[in-house]
Amino acid sequence: MSKMPSLSQLRGRQVGRILIKMGLLTRQKVQHCLEVQQNQEGKRIGEIFLELGLISDADLRKALAAQRGMDFTDITGMDIPSDVISAIPSQMARTFRVVPIDYDPATQKITIAIDNPNNFQATDDLATLMDYNVTAIVTTTSALEQAFERYYSGNEDNINDIIGEASADSFLAGMEGRDQSIDLDEIRELAESNPVKKLLNLVLLQAIRDKAADIHFEPFEESYQLRYRIDGVLYNMVPPPKHIAVALSSRIKVMAELNIAERRLPQDGRIPLVVNGNQVDLRVSILPTMFGESVVLRILDRSQVDLNLDQLGLSSDNREHISQLIHRPNGIVLVTGPTGCGKTTTLYSALHELNTIDRKLITTEDPVEYDIQGVHQVQIRDDIGLSFAACLRSILRQDPDIILVGEIRDFQTAQISVEAALTGHLVLSTLHTNDAPSVIARLLDLGLEKFLVTATVEGVVAQRLVRKICSNCKREYEPDEKQLAELGLTPEDIQGKTFYYGKGCDMCNNTGYRGRVGIFEIMVLTDDMRELIMDDASTNVLRQEAKKNGMVQLRENGLDAIFNGITTIDEVLKETISEET
Repeated sequence: MSKMPSLSQLRGRQVGRILIKMGLLTRQKVQHCLEVQQNQEGKRIGEIFLELGLISDADLRKALAAQRGMDFTDITGMDIPSDVISAIPSQMARTFRVVPIDYDPATQKITIAIDNPNNFQATDDLATLMDYNVTAIVTTTSALEQAFERYYSGNEDNINDIIGEASADSFLAGMEGRDQSIDLDEIRELAESNPVKKLLNLVLLQAIRDKAADIHFEPFEESYQLRYRIDGVLYNMVPPPKHIAVALSSRIKVMAELNIAERRLPQDGRIPLVVNGNQVDLRVSILPTMFGESVVLRILDRSQVDLNLDQLGLSSDNREHISQLIHRPNGIVLVTGPTGCGKTTTLYSALHELNTIDRKLITTEDPVEYDIQGVHQVQIRDDIGLSFAACLRSILRQDPDIILVGEIRDFQTAQISVEAALTGHLVLSTLHTNDAPSVIARLLDLGLEKFLVTATVEGVVAQRLVRKICSNCKREYEPDEKQLAELGLTPEDIQGKTFYYGKGCDMCNNTGYRGRVGIFEIMVLTDDMRELIMDDASTNVLRQEAKKNGMVQLRENGLDAIFNGITTIDEVLKETISEET
């Protein structure tokens, strides 16, 4: 066998050529495998080498490591000291698929073993989460699994244990009662505290695993509260000790690259991570309160968002209405509802459907929540004068076909959106109103002329999110008369209907609910409605006209979801109001 070439000679080459250079394969065998690959769409060449028994898994990992310019070490049977293993907690090691094999606490240098050379994101995330200076080497998958079994089996992280470790730390304990008298050097040291890093990382990973939308760190006079928002509802978690509040907020600031010395003004930032191969953005909001800094992390897990109109819970009629609206050549289509009701997901799903090679799509958002391939997305920055209105003027010079405006907040943004619609563009945007007909009054309140509203607005989608009954513990039941009365139903109305609720199980954290689905109210503007708007008709008159033209109200759409066994009476009552006459 020829001498192993240097990494510099192998880096960046194709895997087949590397294996030839390593003396493990011949050109003829590689060529044969390439021919086999042509008939197996999606198969990687390395998998074919393995399937045909031409090389071992260790050989393939060596070649893949060399391709990336990385070292290969088989860690099978390696004795790793316990202080090295404890440098990366169990849940983090398994989540990022890494095993530490060397660690110097003085310099924060750590060497990790990975089985996938493309898992380079793990080094970046460990640097972000733990402030380590990370070097990665490649090992075999079997060696990594053996290391997990040997060093982390039965060693699952427990939030109570880590809180106990943080409580017992003498330096952290010395901060008790000193919120306003901690100097900058101490704040830096707090942010670097290992118990604080471990606790925060466990909180983050558990929140992502539990599909939480937000994490709240809340200081009060006598306590410190930690809460997750899951499916729109806040749940109390095990509270950390109050004296580590400054340490936690400082650690979050370091990760988000914010000013750790500033504790008097609000700050906003972001922390990008890749967890289990999925890109996760943490949006950080820090707000000074009477008793310390309140910190909220919004979790934008792109793997949890299916940008597809067919996955939103739309009825066939509503799906058809939305499709017709967003395929108009020009005009304004608005999505309305309270904060957190899924407006952005609906708009992104519409963009996903409209995103074809023959159209140019530009968005202006605050913030940009998810990247969409093929769409030009602009982040609003009011601090430097890049407002929705200022951005829209420039967007119109970029020759777009479709424009998404994150939110119509003021007259200037509304006016330019109207101008865009009048000049042949389709504009998608959001407003905050309680239902679809109320949008007209809101636009007039912003200062738009009636004739501009009637000339440009094509339709309005109002929506809410209701929790779905957990499919694992779903049970039939008979609603009582009080519940039926609240829905405006009589026993005769529910003849032949079946009602369900969730009993509560481990899969839904004993809530009876798992996931959420949208309920919708879609108002398409007709010529008659435009005449009513020009005649100063009230919102109630517009609502009656919309219903006459087939608009299904939120409450009615919610009833359909109840009758279809998707959600419960309580959820629909909570998210909708009774029909107005």
